[in-house]
Amino acid sequence: MTDLNDQWFARAKDVIPGGVNSPVRAYGSVGGTPRFVQSASGPRITDAAGREYVDLVASWGPALLGHAHPEVVGAVQSAASRGLSFGAPTGAEVELADLVAQRVQVGDLKPIEKVRLVSTGTEATMTAIRLARGVTGRDLLIKFAGHYHGHSDGLLAAAGSGVATLALPGSAGVPAPIAAQTLVLPYNDLDAVREVFEVHGENIAAIIVEAASANMGVVPPLPGFNAALADIAHSHGSLLIVDEVLTGFRVHPAGFWGLQASQGERYLPDILTYGKVIGGGMPLAALAGRAEIMDHLAPLGPVYQAGTLSGNPLSVAAGLATLRLATPEVYAAVDAAATQVADALNAALTAEGVVHAVPRAGSLFGVAFLPEIPLDYATALTQQSYRYAPFFHAMLDAGVSLPPSVFEAWFLTAAHDEVALERVLEALPVAAKAAAEALDPTLLAQ
Repeated sequence: MTDLNDQWFARAKDVIPGGVNSPVRAYGSVGGTPRFVQSASGPRITDAAGREYVDLVASWGPALLGHAHPEVVGAVQSAASRGLSFGAPTGAEVELADLVAQRVQVGDLKPIEKVRLVSTGTEATMTAIRLARGVTGRDLLIKFAGHYHGHSDGLLAAAGSGVATLALPGSAGVPAPIAAQTLVLPYNDLDAVREVFEVHGENIAAIIVEAASANMGVVPPLPGFNAALADIAHSHGSLLIVDEVLTGFRVHPAGFWGLQASQGERYLPDILTYGKVIGGGMPLAALAGRAEIMDHLAPLGPVYQAGTLSGNPLSVAAGLATLRLATPEVYAAVDAAATQVADALNAALTAEGVVHAVPRAGSLFGVAFLPEIPLDYATALTQQSYRYAPFFHAMLDAGVSLPPSVFEAWFLTAAHDEVALERVLEALPVAAKAAAEALDPTLLAQ
């Protein structure tokens, strides 16, 4: 007998491509039926069949405070009572932009003077790249293999055969000439960056980089890597775009840039992009930077960007409430919970003799079935990823919802209390045993 999740998924596949509105939700890499969430509260979600799980997805990051935080929900309800959308400026937009600019500074380092609100992370990075090209008058872009910056055409590029080779389309529907404007380099490889600047430097508008990689598993930048990118770009008249859509306001009050700056890695990005936490779970994102760059955006400058729902009042209300509640105590609680789970994950897999690493960037972490933390995408792809599906389903059966891909980060929230964490800790040894017993499909095929 099928449960309600199976019924919803069967119905969804009839009317929605693949049955989901974002691909990873389809459980393609772990198998089985996606859980259709009917409600969430604090550290937990409840599926369509009424089963409750401790959630380590946290809406892919936005739920820093936990799901349905009463003050955030109250702020959205209050805003909704005054109207859902105006297509006109509001005072709350100004408050949010000012709050972002105030938060993103460490000592005398202050990379943000102006903020443009948009609706999605894809829109933020797409606009940031257009802005960089408009400011520099150049066309080429550098990105890193394994980094995800949204699904706009120029960012869905696959690497060429060498560091100075122009990219080919990484998705159907992306014209080759557009993909060819993107140079895809191995992550954490400064020599590759320097080499490509030697060949193409005068035509490179910008480097775009995730502040810390979290879309090929968690792969932190090597010490000094982001700062060196800024130096290389600026020495050639190019800009550095730091993508904090995922890390921004989650790992530190000033994002991963702020975490690095507070630890002594001093550099100034030209443009930063934000999403997820900045909207508190509502559709909201932003790009931000110095006034001399941001003022190239219309209506002041020639770089056009517009959106009916940009700065939507409900999203802004959720973002303001979330950031105002994201105190140092909140970050300390998230860090402590992340440390507890990451350490227990490491211990459980070690006890079962599973080759693994637990890479971490601030409170973000994940598992890589490799003997060492990977430094780049090519290495991440060599892991024994077949171990993750049984691990994932063992956790799910025990009432813990993990990201349905080994290449995604795990997210803790300030709402993960002792009871929630205990469920996770109890589930890990059984899941580690399932990972240990997993069979390599390439060997089975022989």
